[in-house]
This record gives sequence, structure tokens and C-alpha cells, in this order.
Amino acid sequence: MYENRKYLILPVSQLDIVDFTKVGETSIETVRKSVDKTKTFIKWEGRKPNFISQLTNTEGPYTHEEILSILTTEEWTQPMEEL
Repeated sequence: MYENRKYLILPVSQLDIVDFTKVGETSIETVRKSVDKTKTFIKWEGRKPNFISQLTNTEGPYTHEEILSILTTEEWTQPMEEL
């Protein structure tokens, strides 16, 4: 189902480079961010969008299974507070 989908982690500071017409996210305001708000990710299907070559300090690209594993880490999911 997601075999052609790729994911790329990038610094939030570079979101202004992202062409949101070429990725699965809709805007700077709606992307998911890491717990410390310094990283985000984008996804696309098929060919890699051209603007990605302008991004620096990226991680990936990752497959769907790989990104799901990454997003379960403490960097991306805030631990539940103990009562």
C-alpha cells in the first residue's frame, strides 16, 4: 500500500524550501514536529521532488515501516506523564 512512499526528516527551519504541492503535507502549520520542535518530516510518492536537493541536514529517505519505527521514539513521541 505504501511501497512507493518515501519520508524525509528535515530541520523545521527549512520548511520554507518545501513545495507543499509536491508532498503529502499541506502547509508549514500542519506538519508534525519532533518533541523539541526542531525537526519535521515530509512524504512523497514516486519520484523525489526537485526541491529536496536544496535541503540540508536531512535524514532519510525512509520507507513507511522505517518512519513508523522512528516516530515511536522519545524524540518524536512525548512519554506519558506518570500520575
